[in-house]
Amino acid sequence: MILADLKDTTYSDRLSPEIARALKWINEHRHDPFMTGSILLDDNGNIRVNREEVNLRNADDALLEAHRRYLDIHVPLSGPETIGWSVTSSLSLVEQPYDKERDMAFFSDKPQCYVTVTPGQYIILFPEDAHAPNIGNGTHHKFCVKIAL
Repeated sequence: MILADLKDTTYSDRLSPEIARALKWINEHRHDPFMTGSILLDDNGNIRVNREEVNLRNADDALLEAHRRYLDIHVPLSGPETIGWSVTSSLSLVEQPYDKERDMAFFSDKPQCYVTVTPGQYIILFPEDAHAPNIGNGTHHKFCVKIAL
């Protein structure tokens, strides 16, 4: 997991060209008028930006999710978002087994910790980072970027 400020993506950009491309796009478009939907940033479909309007939820109602083929970059746009976090390999309470098509499994274990991401920040979540996103009050806009590994 990497939590950082969008003003300086220097180190995250070095992780991969795909991450660098996604962070550049985010910085160029995060102040645009908001519209829901998905955008592909490459011809291969390896980088997808989901523009989401999300109803935030109580921490007790948020399941941990884990991916195998994609990493996530979550970017709150209109308000803070709290995300529960646990090491994926430590989880034991399977709520929904891994679905290869959706690249997702859900677990009902309690997160080991919580982090709040505010507008102007981003969080990168790797397959070893199980996460329970969208915790908070009200509704907010965000980008959730999926990058194929």
